[in-house]
Amino acid sequence: MKPYTTKHLELSGLHIKFLPGVGDKRAAVLQEELGVQSYEDMLYHVPYKYIDRSKIYPIAELNKQLPYIQIKARIRDLQTVGAGKAQRMTAIAYDDTGTLELVWFKGFKYLAGQLHPEQEYLIFGQPSEFNRRLNIVHPEIDRFDKASPLLVGFQAVYPTTEKMKKAFLNSKAIGKIQDAIFKSVKEKIPETLPAWFIRKYKLMYLHEALHNVHFPESPEMLRQAQYRLKLEELFYIQLNILKLKYKRKTYFKGQVFQTVGEYFNTFYSSHLPFPLTGAQKRVIREIRQDCGTGKQMNRLLQGDVGSGKTLVAVMCMLIALDNCFQTCLMAPTEILATQHYETIRTMLQEMNISVALLTGSTKKKEREEIHEGLRDGSLQILIGTHALLEDVVTFRNIGLVIIDEQHRFGVAQRAKLWQKGDIPPHVLVMTATPIPRTLAMTLYGDLDVSVIDEMPPGRKPITTLHTFDRKRLDVFRFIEKELAQGRQAYVVYPLISESEKLDFRDLEAGFEQINNYFLPKGYKTGMVHGKLKPAEKDAEMQRFVKAETKILVATTVIEVGVNVPNASIMVIESAERFGLSQLHQLRGRVGRGADQSYCILMTSYKISNESRKRIETMTSTNDGFEIAEADLKLRGPGDIEGTQQSGLTCSLKVANLGKDALILSEASRIAAEILEQDPDLLAEENQVFATQIKRLFKTRITWRYIS
Repeated sequence: MKPYTTKHLELSGLHIKFLPGVGDKRAAVLQEELGVQSYEDMLYHVPYKYIDRSKIYPIAELNKQLPYIQIKARIRDLQTVGAGKAQRMTAIAYDDTGTLELVWFKGFKYLAGQLHPEQEYLIFGQPSEFNRRLNIVHPEIDRFDKASPLLVGFQAVYPTTEKMKKAFLNSKAIGKIQDAIFKSVKEKIPETLPAWFIRKYKLMYLHEALHNVHFPESPEMLRQAQYRLKLEELFYIQLNILKLKYKRKTYFKGQVFQTVGEYFNTFYSSHLPFPLTGAQKRVIREIRQDCGTGKQMNRLLQGDVGSGKTLVAVMCMLIALDNCFQTCLMAPTEILATQHYETIRTMLQEMNISVALLTGSTKKKEREEIHEGLRDGSLQILIGTHALLEDVVTFRNIGLVIIDEQHRFGVAQRAKLWQKGDIPPHVLVMTATPIPRTLAMTLYGDLDVSVIDEMPPGRKPITTLHTFDRKRLDVFRFIEKELAQGRQAYVVYPLISESEKLDFRDLEAGFEQINNYFLPKGYKTGMVHGKLKPAEKDAEMQRFVKAETKILVATTVIEVGVNVPNASIMVIESAERFGLSQLHQLRGRVGRGADQSYCILMTSYKISNESRKRIETMTSTNDGFEIAEADLKLRGPGDIEGTQQSGLTCSLKVANLGKDALILSEASRIAAEILEQDPDLLAEENQVFATQIKRLFKTRITWRYIS
């Protein structure tokens, strides 16, 4: 059986502008706002909630405590009252049990000509009370028609935008478009899963599932429909990722690290700065095992700020050196690369290992010496920035590439590092941004994942406090007390998220206020923001590192930044404007030394419930993974009213990674089970899967593009 017919292709190729009630203008808005072009696109624009319109109330049973109600009634006494801005239209709705006032403050000129006294209407809205009389303001009114699935039962509510509403594409209009599609699709929508799969996992057929998502027959049918669509979506993502992972592991050879020798053992026995945690030992074992298989390693190393990822990276470098291979580490900024260089050079200074730093500001003569050392093999470890990607940088025998804060690098940039050896080097990508398990499975499912989920012993947890703007003077006094003991402090201001431009008013006013308080007391203040030139930014950061300035006023440019063990206070202004992960990342800038550190979250008194939950999460835990999970649940992978899927490489239309973790696990298990039996999906019963993957994932993934 062929999984796709001409009719299916027509469904994905039929433009929505041909549907009744759409046309060119509305189609252009739907394309711009939702990315919807075809009938198929529209069918997968699913509701985000449902309102129960299955009950019709008698007017006599209504009261103002009811959330939303629906009545069947006739309308009389339609009149316009008031003048100017106070002008409004009123009417009386009545049935056999009583009467109810209806009120409109806008749009009523059009409505006045549409309502007829002899006609029965379905009237829907929220009851309220004015002058002791029950009324509904701006009710939805439709002619009563028992056959209409749009007006009774569970009514779908669709995500919309302001631009859509201006084009009269509100939720109700979207419902009518969906209804028009089903009426035009005479044949049933062809299946995208094989019959054996549907039987085995007791799933709805696709046509039935899509219809029930838009026009549910009952709560149970809606639940089954959502499960079918979510499982299918997540299953195909997992099937694609795991299939590609299998291919990489099968076809791509890697350098073989056969021995753990003198470099590693000497460092472990004599130069270890602190004892390894159990988690660090486990991760090193996982990496050693990968590098000994003869297959190329592609591993993601997750670890909270301060968990000891750099030490793990160094020990993996030493294993590469023991096997006569060179290694390199790439960081996103010059200051971070320099910090890695100083840290690693200090760790290895007694071991006669050649380590160099290559950045944009490396002098020409030094640069030439580095190039020569790489070519003849005398330079063993290279640390740097994007400068490592230049064509002139060639290695004699590169065996391991480590990429820090990998999300800061583009795909093509990472690819260049991959190509610097005849046999691809092993790749370890590190991130201090904890990734929830569900996101890791979808975004990095092609990589093997290691997690350092244990902090080094003796490290003091950061104390996180929440206070209000009005208590700023108390915060200043607290900072002063810490500075008097030789500590340093960060004060961070947010960006305006809509434009990504600096709110200079806040930043500069804050800087002035801090300066006025602390400078007379002998404490200098620096300022860093995105508008500074890189050299200016680095110079200002270096002043803070050297403790020439005691307070650094900054924007989020310090989120991935330099390690300052002496900094013990992080003050985050307007903390309600930051996401949870970002707050946690910023907090991780302190707590690097032996002293007790503090993170102070400052907000106004009036903050949303969601912001309050974020603040409460931050004050209750230091666990980055717990925070990442909470962030995903609070924020979701996208904005419920919008159309963005916040960074997902695969656009999710139905599933929600914050809520559907169990379905994702089931989808991943089923995909792995199928691939274990048929890794290339060549079996006849799996042909539907192969066809669907080709259709859904048109972008070819090359394993040189390490993500």
